[in-house]
Amino acid sequence: MSAAIFAPERFVGRSLDRLTLSEREALIGKFAAQEIYSPKTLPLQRLEALGDSIQDCIGQLRARGLDPLNFEFTQLGPPY
Repeated sequence: MSAAIFAPERFVGRSLDRLTLSEREALIGKFAAQEIYSPKTLPLQRLEALGDSIQDCIGQLRARGLDPLNFEFTQLGPPY
């Protein structure tokens, strides 16, 4: 997917499980940040940052005033 089409803001705040098949396919190979589950916080399982690298995700989280240590980072694979 070209950089012109990929727009992280289209996906941030949405649950990975709620994305369409074509949206999931567009994210193959991208890195995603989701808040780490804890019984104290019970975070919603939504995408908080997306990028081509973990560093991209960390930059997005810090720009929003969030601590990257509270997030897990995964590289997204095919949805099937």
